[in-house]
Amino acid sequence: MDHLSAMNRYEPVPQPSSEPAPRASESPSAWALLRVFRHRNYRLFFSGQLVSLMGTWITQVAQGWLVYDLSHSPLLLGITSFAGQVPVFFITSFGGMVADRVDRRRTLMVTQSLAMLQAATLAILTLSGVIQVWEVVALALFKGVVNAFDVPTRQAFIVDMVGREDLRNAISLNSIMFNLARVIGPSLAGVIIAVWGTGVCFSVDAISYAAVLFGIFLMIVPARQKRVAGKPFTELRDGFRYAWNSHTIRVTLLLVSVLAACGASYVSQMPAVAREVLHQGAGGLGALMASIGIGALFGAYGLARVPDRHLLLTPVLSSVSFGLSLIAFSQSHLLWLSMLLLMPAGCSLVLLGGAANTIIQTVSDDHVRGRIVALYTMSFMGMMPWGSLALGWLADEIGVDRAIGLGGVLCVLAAIAAYYGRGPRYTLTPPAAS
Repeated sequence: MDHLSAMNRYEPVPQPSSEPAPRASESPSAWALLRVFRHRNYRLFFSGQLVSLMGTWITQVAQGWLVYDLSHSPLLLGITSFAGQVPVFFITSFGGMVADRVDRRRTLMVTQSLAMLQAATLAILTLSGVIQVWEVVALALFKGVVNAFDVPTRQAFIVDMVGREDLRNAISLNSIMFNLARVIGPSLAGVIIAVWGTGVCFSVDAISYAAVLFGIFLMIVPARQKRVAGKPFTELRDGFRYAWNSHTIRVTLLLVSVLAACGASYVSQMPAVAREVLHQGAGGLGALMASIGIGALFGAYGLARVPDRHLLLTPVLSSVSFGLSLIAFSQSHLLWLSMLLLMPAGCSLVLLGGAANTIIQTVSDDHVRGRIVALYTMSFMGMMPWGSLALGWLADEIGVDRAIGLGGVLCVLAAIAAYYGRGPRYTLTPPAAS
């Protein structure tokens, strides 16, 4: 059978149960992570995404460096980050609805192809020497629209590849993959920018999408059980209502939203920190970003080791740790010390995001999973642009170090509020049907 025939061969399989995945009393072993690779589709997904994400991180570093090189403005750094992420806030709920209605694999083929086109356009404009800040912002906005459909589809696609029994381990492995790329990508970006310039960075990113497209092309995905699709806006409303009726989902998403807006947006100001606070070049910026990735790797592995009985408390504790790390980082004016302080920040943020993602996917029923994951994406990625915009303005007014420190204080306060707002209904029990 050729690949095209295999690609279109769908074999009906029993629909996964809508009950929560069984919870063990102890944390999963390290070997349980490797068990996820028994799924052929996940092996293809993991290898392709690892290559593509390295290209994505190379572009993220190069894009910030290019904007700051052209403008020397922290505000424009914030605007660029805002443009790249704000579509997630406004559109990702529609992306989640699409993920619940259509073939997720085919949707990913389209979104990843459009992302490749965006990176190639950015490369051509930069290499030709005609790139302007407004063009970078416009292309970032386009990529944000693509991500609004790609991210919830990709997150919801995990359960299609591995099933509910391996869901938590797959989420942990995805975090490890994402942050391994975050370590390698920025380091490569610093070298490439110093030797060849930002245009080559964007070219590498465009080429890297071929890996994930090839992996998706080779997948054989069993057909999901067909469901009757309702009216689009009715389904959107039902998704919001489902999340609101679950105390666990509601509290978790509110905490993630505050942390994303007040704290996670600090990454958008790393070029300004490298140049203005630490007096470093592209190599220093790459080292800072790689330090975040190293810490995040520990966080991704730690997520798999958190005992299930402590999973619900993890978002609160990691939020406190994240805020304190940002406060300490804002006081540093030495590169090596800043790198050390960014490691717990990266670790804590990944623990927060991974634990929150695991909690809401465990609580959510399968028929609404895409929409709930979209709300998580909107809370995390969608709130970051507002924080980036506010942080860029605040950095112009009081300095980038003070602005980041203030964000850390707000993260700690949000964690305290979430801790006292949990109550007895903060469990891994699905919400009652409404």
